[in-house]
Amino acid sequence: MPDPHKKPTVEPVRLGRSFFLRDGVTVARELVGKILVRKIGQRCLRCRIVETEAYMGPEDRASHAYGNRKSSRTAVLYGPGGVLYVYLIYGMHPMCNVVTNVAGIPQAVLLRAARPLDGLESAMDGPGKLCHALRIDMGFYGYDLAEGGKLWVADDGLRPRVASSPRVNIDYAGDHRDKPWRFTPADVTASVSPPGGRSRRTGP
Repeated sequence: MPDPHKKPTVEPVRLGRSFFLRDGVTVARELVGKILVRKIGQRCLRCRIVETEAYMGPEDRASHAYGNRKSSRTAVLYGPGGVLYVYLIYGMHPMCNVVTNVAGIPQAVLLRAARPLDGLESAMDGPGKLCHALRIDMGFYGYDLAEGGKLWVADDGLRPRVASSPRVNIDYAGDHRDKPWRFTPADVTASVSPPGGRSRRTGP
């Protein structure tokens, strides 16, 4: 079984726009095992994505776009896939979400956890920790993963078996609380974020 913790064995290929122009559940599942690359100066920090959650827009009670709600904060959700929707919880912890699907369909994927590569020694077992480790802040709101030079997603061919489960920290979402839209490697639990309390709003 492929190990999502291993280092890349072939040169990773950057994902283009078409990868993100699909529904949120598909993108969330396929992002597991991909490599998130953050360039800071001349250094590239790399980590392997091991936990994602899909938020499916107007019909999803856990989504910031539930009921087609629109505001200056959520405007980027209604654009084309491949850009970032970043917001703060508790006024201090950034949450990094990848917008998916075509313009007008406000779906997104929360990057919940990753496994550091290349000797990077930073805890990434939670969405806030991931952002702090990679220095992703509100300046990345609207950032284009498909074209930007500071942050992107790459594929080195790893294809882990992926498990689905209910999203965490969304008790407010009623019957959508139990949708199996959280994705992790099926055989690996290390680096995955702890469930914590289910009342905290963490998804887009």
